[in-house]
Amino acid sequence: MIVKKPDEIKSSEITDQKAYLNRRLFIRVASLAATTGATAFLYRRLNPVPVEKTPGERLSIVANSSNKDREREGFTVNEALTPIEDITNYNNFYEFSTNKQSVAIAARGFVTKPWTVSVGGLVNKPTTFDLEDLLKFPQEERVYRLRCVEGWSMVIPWIGFPLAKLLDKVEPTSQAKYVAFQTLYDPKRMPNQTTGVLDWPYVEGLRLDEAMHRLTILATGLYGETLPPQDGAPIRLVVPWKYGFKGIKSIVKINLVDSEPPTTWNIQAPNEYGFYSNVNPDVPHPRWSQATEHRIGESSFRSRKTLLFKGYAEQVAHLYEGIDLRRFF
Repeated sequence: MIVKKPDEIKSSEITDQKAYLNRRLFIRVASLAATTGATAFLYRRLNPVPVEKTPGERLSIVANSSNKDREREGFTVNEALTPIEDITNYNNFYEFSTNKQSVAIAARGFVTKPWTVSVGGLVNKPTTFDLEDLLKFPQEERVYRLRCVEGWSMVIPWIGFPLAKLLDKVEPTSQAKYVAFQTLYDPKRMPNQTTGVLDWPYVEGLRLDEAMHRLTILATGLYGETLPPQDGAPIRLVVPWKYGFKGIKSIVKINLVDSEPPTTWNIQAPNEYGFYSNVNPDVPHPRWSQATEHRIGESSFRSRKTLLFKGYAEQVAHLYEGIDLRRFF
C-alpha cells in the first residue's frame, strides 16, 4: 500500500498552461475584433473570474498498485489533469443552477454534515451509512476521464472507493438486477429544486454488473480534498465509461431492484437520453454529433476525437456483448 500525498499533484503547472493558451487565443481573435469594447468582452469570456473554493478536509489517499498497473487497469490515464479551478467553476448540477458557471456560487454554504446514505431494497442487510462510515472505506485515487453529453470533457483525479465494496456490505439477493440512486431533495438547501426544470428528486440507475464493476466508484473527493458542493458533495457516483449525467451527485438513497429503474434524463427526454448512456461516438445526440469533444482548459480551437466507452473499452466492452449499442444507447 502506498500513501500518496496530495501536494504531489502539480496542478499549478496545468493552470499556467491554460493561461498561456488563453492569452494566445485572445491575441489571435483580438486582432480580428473591430472595437476595443469587443476585445475586452472577448477577454472576459476567455478569462472569467474564478469562484474561490473553500478548502476542504484533506483525505488519506491510497494506491494499491504501480502507476503502470493502474493505467492498464483503467484507474489512471497518461493525460494532463484538468485544473481544479475549472473542475470547481464549470459544473452541471441542476439542483443549484442550470448555468454551469453559476453552480459554484449557488452552492456556497451547502451543508453536508450530518449526512446519511440508506442502502436497501433487495438486500439481506439493509443499512444506513453515515458519512463517517463511508469515509472508513479505503479511499483511493482514480484519475478518470469525464465526458459531458454536450461535448466537453475533463480529466479528474477523483478520490473514492469502489461501489462494489458498499454493495458487498448489504449482500444483494439473487433477485437484484439493478441499482437505483437518489439525490437529496431539499429545496431550502438546493434552491433550484423549487423550479420545474426537472422532475425532482434526481434519480439514476445502473445494471448490477455495471455497479459492481471495478471502475465504478463512489467519489468523496478530488485533488486530495473532500468534494466541493458544486461537484456533488459529500458523495457522488462516477462511472467513467458513461456520459457525465450518469454520475448522480449528493446521494442519499441506494436501492437494489429487480427491474430497470427510472432515470431523470430518460424521463425528461427519452429520445435523447437512454438508460445505458454509454459514451458512443457513433450514436449522435438528436441535436448534435458526439464524434468529437473539447477538453476544458485547452484551446477552444482544438477538438479531440471521442473514444468509444470514453477509452475504457478494454475494461468494459464485455458487459455489452450481444447488445445493440444503437438501440440500447
